[in-house]
Amino acid sequence: MKSPMSHPSMPQTPVSRSAMSRTAMSRTAKLPTSMLPIPMLPTRQPPTWRMPALLATVSLAASFLYVQAKKRATERDNPPAGKFIDVDGVRLHYLERGTGPDLVLLHGNALYATDFELSGLLDRAAEHYHVIAFDRPGFGYSERPSATDWTPEEQAKLLYTALHALRIERPLVAGHSWGTMVALAMALDYPRYVRGIALISGYYYPTARIDAPLAAIQATPVLGHVLRYTVAPLEGRMAWPLIVKGMFSPAPTSERFKRLPAWMTLRPSQLRASAAEAGLMVPAARRLSQRYGELTMPVAVIAGDGDKVVFPGDQARRLHAEVSHSELAMQPGVGHMAHYADQNAIMAAIDRLQAPLAPLAPSTP
Repeated sequence: MKSPMSHPSMPQTPVSRSAMSRTAMSRTAKLPTSMLPIPMLPTRQPPTWRMPALLATVSLAASFLYVQAKKRATERDNPPAGKFIDVDGVRLHYLERGTGPDLVLLHGNALYATDFELSGLLDRAAEHYHVIAFDRPGFGYSERPSATDWTPEEQAKLLYTALHALRIERPLVAGHSWGTMVALAMALDYPRYVRGIALISGYYYPTARIDAPLAAIQATPVLGHVLRYTVAPLEGRMAWPLIVKGMFSPAPTSERFKRLPAWMTLRPSQLRASAAEAGLMVPAARRLSQRYGELTMPVAVIAGDGDKVVFPGDQARRLHAEVSHSELAMQPGVGHMAHYADQNAIMAAIDRLQAPLAPLAPSTP
């Protein structure tokens, strides 16, 4: 028998949604608490970048601590070996050897005056000369105030003042690599002061160099600062053997150079100086090359014919052709580090600079 409620002839009373809702709520209210449905709240997923960012931060912090520890250790093991002089608010470190005519040695980028000591050229020259080898600004133990744009001309001005303070008059100046631009700037800006210049493995004319802008990134204010104090020294240390091999190639790496403490060149302050000079080298060569016709003092141009850092055909031979009174000495089978090779030839070229082309005259700062 069918229920009257389901009889088709009986009218169906519509039920409102609110009534249904009240009925459901009343039924739910009668359920035990443990049987009540648990509302599903939306959950917040952590941003996908948080974990990589955390790992990067931890890695940078660890790199920073490691670099600081290596910096302290290398400075403890390699304290300043020379003297200091304060010039125009800049503290310069220099090595001094021998007696006789004055000879100033200027090292290349990334290195410092100890490079001349390890090569043996410092002591070889000290047999007949009073030799002063500066740590150029920012290298070794010399300061490099960031307020100054340390172009070759600015460095020449600073070293000129320092030499006067040391009572050095009419010196010969020998530079290697980047140091040749400082030697040229001294000769061009103070021609009555510099007796002659010896240019070893120098960069004299602007060329397209992909390595310069890449290296200059480390000199930028924010990103460069982070890189210098964290990953850049570690990358530099890993690449050090390959870099050194390229500097000496095609000759083998000198055993004497292997005694150079690599971490002295990878300290954040020195990396800043190296990066800045990488960015300055092309515009500096462009400026200086417009003035080579002004050179009147004796000039010796020395290079390895296998140099892969600065190609001698584009640089040494071209300068020798432009400066007609210069002397060119090419070292066969030698790379960029020519001062580790035939030092007798280098010293013979320096000795010939003693015969001036112009009368000597005292100079004033």
